[in-house]
Amino acid sequence: MPAIGYLNGEFQSPDSAVVPIDERGHNFGDGVYEVLRVYGGRAFLSDWHFERLERSLRAIAIDNPHTRAEWARLMNEAIRRSGEAQALVYLQVTRGFATRSHGFPQVRPSVSMTVRKVSEKAPSAHGTLLCLPDERWGNVWVKTINLLPNVIAKEVAHRAGADEALLVRNGEVTEGSSSNAWFVRDGVIWTAPADRYILAGVTRRLVLQLAEELGLTVREQRLPLDDLKDVDEVFITGTTSEVQPIHKVFVDEGTGPALQALPDTAPDTLLQEVSHPVTLWETEGTGVVTAKLREAYADYVTRFAMLEV
Repeated sequence: MPAIGYLNGEFQSPDSAVVPIDERGHNFGDGVYEVLRVYGGRAFLSDWHFERLERSLRAIAIDNPHTRAEWARLMNEAIRRSGEAQALVYLQVTRGFATRSHGFPQVRPSVSMTVRKVSEKAPSAHGTLLCLPDERWGNVWVKTINLLPNVIAKEVAHRAGADEALLVRNGEVTEGSSSNAWFVRDGVIWTAPADRYILAGVTRRLVLQLAEELGLTVREQRLPLDDLKDVDEVFITGTTSEVQPIHKVFVDEGTGPALQALPDTAPDTLLQEVSHPVTLWETEGTGVVTAKLREAYADYVTRFAMLEV
């Protein structure tokens, strides 16, 4: 089925939607978004996504254009029109349309949405991470559409042959460019706390719940990069990545100082070349803790798709 698009009350093809030049998201990145997974034709963990959307909107003083019930009806209609059982829903709210000016205009928020088919990922897939300095702003907890630092980090990682960027701020791991990062050391799971410097993922929230149900110990504390060599397992989580084991973490030799503190001198390009890769951590196979969480997550999804949760 073709992708479904929606813009301010009208369903249409994503290719045909036209956004005015004076749209605040277009001009300023003045907006927030959510990405939801669809399993069995149903939106997964939608209440948690709506809760985070509300939090992001409050943070930047955009009035929520819909109640949760209205959001659910709108999204369910988009999913129904798509006819897809496995899909991604992207919804975005911006401050609206107004002549370009830095001050907040008194206009209605703009709402857009897409539904696109998702292909299932091979369950044995293992990822590779490239360590890069976390150059994002100081309010990462807001799920803003200002994603240029994330996009650049992801592109640098992909050019270097990595699946994802592992971001490091002041010598401590925060998260991935589009995922949350987890480490297992001596049976204890480490992940960065849900403070202002990470985007607390909805999948992260479910994995924390599953870990508790499994009797696993979780330490919500940032891992010092220097301690990476001592961990037993690494995995990442996200709406699209689910629970993905990692088999290798590496860094460019010249990046080391910036992982401890960003230099004052501006670089010539943000798309740095990885010319001297150095492996910081590597393993084979999937660790015991990661495997348990993957199995628990997959079981939860299966029961959800069968209307059991």
